[in-house]
Amino acid sequence: MIIGIAVYDKVDLLDVAGPREVLSWMDANTEIRLIARQPGPITTRDGLTMIAPHGFADTPQLDVLWVPGGDIDALRTMMVGSGRDYLEFFKSQSANAKYVCSVCEGALLLAQAGLLDGYEVTTHWAFIPCLGRFPNIRVAPGTPRFVLDRNRLTGGGISSGIDEALKLVELLTSYENAQEVQRVMQYYPDPPVTSTLTPAQQCPFSW
Repeated sequence: MIIGIAVYDKVDLLDVAGPREVLSWMDANTEIRLIARQPGPITTRDGLTMIAPHGFADTPQLDVLWVPGGDIDALRTMMVGSGRDYLEFFKSQSANAKYVCSVCEGALLLAQAGLLDGYEVTTHWAFIPCLGRFPNIRVAPGTPRFVLDRNRLTGGGISSGIDEALKLVELLTSYENAQEVQRVMQYYPDPPVTSTLTPAQQCPFSW
């Protein structure tokens, strides 16, 4: 099984690293690829540099496509600018993938590619109004950690990708295997602060 995580300059680090950590414990026979336009270094939104060993051209059919969110300018470039080859890559891979996933603003990239039409989805709370610009998408009420609609799995903001990836482990293997990954990672969140979320009233950027 091949799981492909698309990366690009100014991608959100935890959107990539959190799910990759979860998925790496799933099955020794699963390959997790970081894929960019071309193989090479990628600098995240917060300035960390990682290496994407694979490019679009050398990527076979993926079983799972995972699309993370990132900086607003990076999103705009991929949605309407010179980076639209990412959308074409998503379209070609999604046609035969078992699951198509996004976390955070990655949902906007899938939406722009037309890959969320007819599905119920979510994204980061601040960007939920942006999904309203796509009339064929059903936006899940509230601010869920993730939403599964058939083979589309979309996550909320940043840390939601960890919960979402555990759900993907369950879908690809079993509930018991997902439990074991949870135990290995000791993922039992108990944050020292408590706050609440409400969706934003308007989309924070235009394209």
